[in-house]
Amino acid sequence: MLIAISCPLKDYRLCHFINKHTGLQLARAVDYSVFIHQYGGNCEFSCFTHLPEEEEVEFYLFSNKAEENGYLIPEMKTSDYFLMIRNFIDDEDLEHLITALNDIPDVVVASEIVPEKLKSRENLIF
Repeated sequence: MLIAISCPLKDYRLCHFINKHTGLQLARAVDYSVFIHQYGGNCEFSCFTHLPEEEEVEFYLFSNKAEENGYLIPEMKTSDYFLMIRNFIDDEDLEHLITALNDIPDVVVASEIVPEKLKSRENLIF
């Protein structure tokens, strides 16, 4: 599952508010590096993770814009971040999470997107 987030906050500030409003414990991880052909090389995107040991579900928050140049998902340039949820989360929990994200004052919009419809979805495969 993938949630697109439009928000003017710096990544660490958004992460703080996500943790405060959702109960997640996102923490800074190694930057996500991916080769993007149209930019002619690897681009690095900030990454935060929440990988609870007692559950199989995994949460990853990625910035959409690389610090040097480039977008993780170029066709969604208006989205600043992506929250990727791997493994299982039920529809009710997903709805609560999206509602909590939209309740963060600086979040313009957070909405679920279908990764299969993205042209650059391979940038999210790791």
